[in-house]
Amino acid sequence: MKISKIYTYPIKGIRATELDSAVVTKHGFPYDRRYMLLQVQEDGSYKNMAIGHFSAMALYQPAINHPADGDALSGTITITYRPPHGEERTFDIPLAPKTEGLEEIEVTMHKSPTKAYKMEQKYNDHFSSCFGFDCVLVYLGSHLRRVLMSTSGNKQSSNNGWLSSMTSRATELVMGGGEEEKKITFADCAPYLVVSDKSMDDVHHRLKDDQPYDILKFRPNIIVSGAEQPWEEDFWGELTIGADTKVVCEHNCGRCKSLNVDYETGKVGTGEAGSMLKKLSSDRRVDEGCKWSPVFGRYSFLHASSDGHTIRVGDDVTVSKRNSEKTAFDWEGLTTLKSK
Repeated sequence: MKISKIYTYPIKGIRATELDSAVVTKHGFPYDRRYMLLQVQEDGSYKNMAIGHFSAMALYQPAINHPADGDALSGTITITYRPPHGEERTFDIPLAPKTEGLEEIEVTMHKSPTKAYKMEQKYNDHFSSCFGFDCVLVYLGSHLRRVLMSTSGNKQSSNNGWLSSMTSRATELVMGGGEEEKKITFADCAPYLVVSDKSMDDVHHRLKDDQPYDILKFRPNIIVSGAEQPWEEDFWGELTIGADTKVVCEHNCGRCKSLNVDYETGKVGTGEAGSMLKKLSSDRRVDEGCKWSPVFGRYSFLHASSDGHTIRVGDDVTVSKRNSEKTAFDWEGLTTLKSK
């Protein structure tokens, strides 16, 4: 198998930027989901914007402009707004803005809070004028969110059964053992989403006359080509990219109504593709931990030994660990957070 595509999402919820190569870090690609948009409510509070609820986010295309001197503070992200009717607009935001003097606000995603910097009004005005309502752009900066998704789902049951598993987990909680606490950006649950393009064959077959369906609606970071069978990624436990870059495939990704968004109109689709969530729900609700959501792709983390490596389109990919049974999505950490 090989890496066929690499994508990063500079602003959560809008479209992707395609890359030829990328540095991998434990928190994701360097510029992945470091920005987020919030709708300003009537009472002055903020509402997180995600493409499943704000379908017009599909009309925004980002392009990363890396500075020649390598200084991220002088880089930019060009945002192109392409409405189905009306004039195209283009504006730039900083690749990595200076945060001194910016107001800090709290942003909570999936009950995992963090601080973020509210960008200058000129940037907020750009997005507000396109969306037609007041919104603000926030930047994560050095802040990160705690991962509340359990990161033990990839560990298969031992021969000692449930008692051994329970004992091991209890010891870890009481003694404070286990791995370093995982942190993420504005990504939903994990730094990376890995998908197999072989599974797209099955997705296309669900549409009349095998109509094509855009794999980017699944919001992948890494697309792997060359798998033998559709859906074999359900059992991937670890991938090795190139010689020694290891990605741990921790949990399945349960899908939402964002799959039904028409990326050309910025609205919920009215045709066959506009009912993809329902079509996948017929037989892809295969995870007991998110049993009401169809599964496509694997939430993944970088192995500690691979931090700072570079991956490229065309790199070989091998399954270095394969699970004997499907993992079950688990919000294990949420209970711990509520008890504190």
